[in-house]
Amino acid sequence: MKQYTVIIEKGEHSYGAWVPDLPGCVAAAETVTEVEQLIKEAIEFHVEGLREEGLEVPEPASRVIQVAVGA
Repeated sequence: MKQYTVIIEKGEHSYGAWVPDLPGCVAAAETVTEVEQLIKEAIEFHVEGLREEGLEVPEPASRVIQVAVGA
């Protein structure tokens, strides 16, 4: 099982999610819970589509860190 990094961003009226290692794999929803579920489904759909077309499925390579800075 592969684990991809997902970035979730809060917009003015919704949340967006995208996967750095899977260009074009995105989701949007009104809540964090919804966007988490939708991006999981989007990743599965995206990977399935790549496989069906005989394309290479990118390995997860992105990492997330949090950096503390003074205010």
